[in-house]
Amino acid sequence: MPDDTPDTPNTPDTPETPDAPATSGRPEPAESPLIGSLRAAVAAAPADVPLRLHLAELLLDAGHGGAAVAEAAFALSHAPGDPQARALMARALGGPAPSVPVEQPAAPARQGGGFDWTAAEQEVGDVLPPRFVATPDTKEAPLAVDGSGDPGDASAYDVEAPDAPGSVRLADVGGMQEVKDRLEAAFLAPMRNPELRKLYGKSLRGGLLLYGPPGCGKTFIARAVAGELGANFISVSINDVLDMWVGNSERNMHQVFETARRQAPCVVFLDELDALGAKRSRTQHNGMRNTVNQLLTELDGVDDVNDGVFVLAATNVPWDVDIALRRPGRLDRTLLVLPPDGPARDAILRYHLRDRPIESVDVGKIVKATEGFSGADLAHVCESAAETALLDSARTGTIRMINTKDVLGAAKAIRPSTEPWFAAARNVAMFANEGGVYDELLAYLKKARKL
Repeated sequence: MPDDTPDTPNTPDTPETPDAPATSGRPEPAESPLIGSLRAAVAAAPADVPLRLHLAELLLDAGHGGAAVAEAAFALSHAPGDPQARALMARALGGPAPSVPVEQPAAPARQGGGFDWTAAEQEVGDVLPPRFVATPDTKEAPLAVDGSGDPGDASAYDVEAPDAPGSVRLADVGGMQEVKDRLEAAFLAPMRNPELRKLYGKSLRGGLLLYGPPGCGKTFIARAVAGELGANFISVSINDVLDMWVGNSERNMHQVFETARRQAPCVVFLDELDALGAKRSRTQHNGMRNTVNQLLTELDGVDDVNDGVFVLAATNVPWDVDIALRRPGRLDRTLLVLPPDGPARDAILRYHLRDRPIESVDVGKIVKATEGFSGADLAHVCESAAETALLDSARTGTIRMINTKDVLGAAKAIRPSTEPWFAAARNVAMFANEGGVYDELLAYLKKARKL
C-alpha cells in the first residue's frame, strides 16, 4: 500500500526563510573545522560547483556573509543559471530568494519585485571580476600552442601612418645631400612617378640596404623615406621576430610582411639586418637558419604580392649579412651612410643646443673640430658641455651659460665612435671586395686618407 504520509518538498508555496545577514554587530564567529576542511577541498578542486555551493551554505549558516558572497559569485561565474547558486547569493545579500518552480527551468528574465541581479553584480564586482567579456557576434580567438594570442593579429606590430605626429621627410635630414641624391635617383623617383614606372615596366616593389658606422642616422633616413613616399612605416627588430618556440620566429616574420601588405603602401624597416639575416653558413642553430629562409621567401613575394611594400634594411656590418639577401630582386641596392658632413653637423649641434642656456657659441668652430663624429657623438658632446656648465653653476651658486669653450672641451675629450668601425671596414674594403660591393666605401676611405 502506498504511504499515506507524503513527502513535503520545498515548493514555491513554502519558500525558505532567508537567514538574517551577518551584520548584526556581534563579533563574527571563528570558522569551524568542517569549513576549514571544505576550504581545502575547494582549493584542490576549484571548478567543483556543488562543493563550492556547499561551502557557501555552511559559511552563510555560520554567519560569514562576505565569504559566502565570494563563493557564490565564483559558482555563478561557472554556472550562471544554477538555481541553488542564485538562491545562495540572494540569501547572502539579504534579498528574497528567487522563486523557481519545482521541475521547471528558472525564468531567464527578472520579473517585477524579484532579485536585482544588476545591483548584486555591482556589489560583488570587486570581489570576483568577470573572467571574459564577449558579445554574441564575436568569437574567442584560438591560442597558439605556447599560449600566446592570435598569431594573425595585425595590431601586434605598430604601423606608423605617414601623417602621424613626429613623421619626418628628407628635408628634415640636415645636410647629407649626396645621400639624398642617391635615394632620389635609385629609389624615390621611380616610386613617385607612376606613368614613368608603367612606361619602363618598373614594379612597385624594392629593397635598399643602408650600411655604415653606428649612430649616423640610418633609422632616421628610413623614416624620412617613408615620409617622402607617403607610406606607412613598420620598424622590425630582432626582438619582434625571434621566439623560443619552434616555428614561431618564421610565423612572426611572415606576419610582419602580411601586415605590411594589408597596409600598403608601406615601408618595412629591418633594423640590425645582420642579426635577422646572418650568414647561414656561420649559423649553427636551425631556428636562425629557418628565419633567414623565411625572410628570403617574404622578400621574393611570389605573384607580385609585395607590390606597394618597400623594404629598407640597416646594418653596421654588411659583410655579416647572408649573401642571398643581396641578390637582384631582394636588397639589391646599397647606400653607404657616412658620418654627417659639415652642414649636417651644424644642424645636429643646433638641434641639441636649442633648449639649453647658451651664450656666444661659435657653431662653426665646433663643426670643424668634430670631423668624423657621428650624430650620436655630437649629442654626447652637447650633453658633456651642459654637464660642465651645470657643475660650475653648482659650485659657485651662480647660473653660468654654456659657451664655446665648454663645447670645444667636450669635443676634444670625446673620441669619435666611428673610428673602430672604419678600422674593421678598411680590411673588408681592401681584401674582401668581391664584385665591387664596397667600391663606394673604398673611394671614401681613399678620399679621407684612411687607407
